[in-house]
Amino acid sequence: MTDSKTSFQGSAQYVATDDLKMAVNAAIALQRPLLIKGEPGTGKTMLAEEVAAALNMPLLQWHIKSTTKAQQGLYEYDAVSRLRDSQLGDNKVQDIKNYIVQGVLWQSFNAEQPNVLLIDEIDKADIEFPNDLLRELDRMEFFVYETRQTIKAKHRPVVIITSNNEKELPDAFLRRCFFHYIAFPDPVTMQKIVDVHHPNIKKDLLAAALQSFYEIRNLSGLKKKPSTSELIDWLKLLMAEDITAEQLHSKDGKTNIPPLHGALLKNEQDVHLFERLVFMNRQNR
Repeated sequence: MTDSKTSFQGSAQYVATDDLKMAVNAAIALQRPLLIKGEPGTGKTMLAEEVAAALNMPLLQWHIKSTTKAQQGLYEYDAVSRLRDSQLGDNKVQDIKNYIVQGVLWQSFNAEQPNVLLIDEIDKADIEFPNDLLRELDRMEFFVYETRQTIKAKHRPVVIITSNNEKELPDAFLRRCFFHYIAFPDPVTMQKIVDVHHPNIKKDLLAAALQSFYEIRNLSGLKKKPSTSELIDWLKLLMAEDITAEQLHSKDGKTNIPPLHGALLKNEQDVHLFERLVFMNRQNR
């Protein structure tokens, strides 16, 4: 069981399902990284922010790119600056510590209080990236060769790792994580999420918008299905433009091209596919 002071129960700003809350608290209890997968836009990064806020802990974020190396999360040795300073006769070149740049993991390990460490979109990096962090995340320490010192975590951080499932992660890495997949919200859960972001939206508009949204998501052959965050943006636009529920659907109940659909469909292939569907529905009247 996790202590109430170190457990996540959701927040007013983040609608967390019971199984997600259980996953967060299980990872904390096991002292293992929490690996979160799910479609882009399902709130994986926001989860780390809300966990940090709920636990009253600082949040340190490491956003991974395709060029990111594991070593950068530990530290980097700035040899170029040291060479330049030596040529200029700067006395600080005598101490190599002046040229060690601390990475996010070092900052997390060295923090004076427990913190939440987010490693965001780990699947963007090279396939070896997760394995290169196994020892450090396991033992909560690493060695700095240039200064011959071992950096140990003063407090074990709550580690949250996100993945968009763009590539498979190594089995050795997966064994060390507690895993949870954020399923795409059903209409009931989605309505709760919308209520957090747009509490004043008209009920008939929301009902019509959700119907249109799920019709688009369920369309076979879409290259990119619209996400939760895109729905939130679309609803904001509908409200700003004072779009009515009647404008979202045709009077005969057939599928219609919704206004401002550019907030939901993000490439021409999907727009053309949806337009063809609407045309076929009209032909079949």
